[in-house]
Amino acid sequence: MTGANDQKTAAVLTLGCKVNDVESGSLIAGLKTLGYTVKNEHCYADLYIINTCAVTAEAERKSRQAVGRALKDNANARVIVCGCASEHDPKAFSDKPGVFCVFGAKQKQRILEIVAGGFSPENAGVDFQPNPSGKAEQKTQEYDESPRPESMKTRNFVKIQDGCNRFCSYCIIPYLRGRSRSRKIESAAAEILESAAYETVVTGIDVSDYRDGDKDISDLLHAVRGAKTRIRFGSIEESMITPRFLQACKELNNFAPQFHLSLQSGSDAVLKAMNRKYTRAQYLEKCRMIYETFENAAITTDIIVGFPTETEADFEESLSIVKEAGFLQVHAFPYSPREGTVAAKKYKELPAAVKKERLSRMLSAAAQQKAAYLRGCIGKIYTVIPETTETDEENGKKTLYAGHAETYAKFYVENLRDKTPVQVRATALYKDGLRGETVRE
Repeated sequence: MTGANDQKTAAVLTLGCKVNDVESGSLIAGLKTLGYTVKNEHCYADLYIINTCAVTAEAERKSRQAVGRALKDNANARVIVCGCASEHDPKAFSDKPGVFCVFGAKQKQRILEIVAGGFSPENAGVDFQPNPSGKAEQKTQEYDESPRPESMKTRNFVKIQDGCNRFCSYCIIPYLRGRSRSRKIESAAAEILESAAYETVVTGIDVSDYRDGDKDISDLLHAVRGAKTRIRFGSIEESMITPRFLQACKELNNFAPQFHLSLQSGSDAVLKAMNRKYTRAQYLEKCRMIYETFENAAITTDIIVGFPTETEADFEESLSIVKEAGFLQVHAFPYSPREGTVAAKKYKELPAAVKKERLSRMLSAAAQQKAAYLRGCIGKIYTVIPETTETDEENGKKTLYAGHAETYAKFYVENLRDKTPVQVRATALYKDGLRGETVRE
């Protein structure tokens, strides 16, 4: 089965988190070695690989829709499904006409073996033993050393860890991804050191649990302290913030002091019901440590509103911590029950109207705090990596370069020659970020 001009074509379609993006990048690299021309968007192709997400019911719905859309692009294509949604409910995908094979979240690299083997009929169907929802695996897998994704010029993502041992009461991911497992420090360090991107984001399902024998994340940072690429972390847990870790960050040649420090709730009672292993006071203490270590630090976070046990008083504590912690940005979303989790079994869901109203108030509080944080940036100098261009319609249709500073604040800058990193002074609030002017040497 071939496309135009007998060239083998594939499309790798990704839903969900940055870890999925990295894993899709690995599949793309592998497919190219097998002679495929590969795109990461909906298009006509001979082969579609759908890398699914199950973090919410909506993510699973979109994953199923992606299969249908791919077959609309080419009804005669082969479709392979993998990822968390297919691990959670493989039958929802294997029963779809046109789907050749279904994998879970932990077997993605088997796809390359099947493609290289010519899609043998015995590989059709569900090619793994699904993990029944609600039953945690006891055995720890080895970390899967997959082909490296192709290096990007602006921003690379390097995956160093997979799986999760936390079992937050609302989260299904540990049941789908399996137990925490980490990449060898030599392998992870080599990819970071060899990164040709202006910025490299270190990511995983739970980076805070990174371990290679008796070595932890601080040891990995010591191994890459001379890296030229700017190093940023994806989402981390408050347990990762220790004096040793912060000192290792400070010793890096080029570190982005933005910490996406997962919170989920500002209420101790809700945190306990969520099985989060810290209190509000402990979280705020970690914020204090970050701000004391890095003068221009930014903290971003996730907050779930409308958790089943959340009272109005609990929610007010989440609202107040937004300002108290000084967040740059809050990713707020309503609680979504996931079948098989403790919370879904134990608690009755709050009315949708309550969740909607609280989400609106949280987003408003987050927007006010973001504006306050950005106002505090005016007059300071940052290193901005330009990423895209757009037109300033209100001021003479000037071309603006948009990109992110080390804090991940978005900047809009004019009069740049190219997209290389540039020193910029923040001058004013603008759209979802800041206007800036280049600092002349």
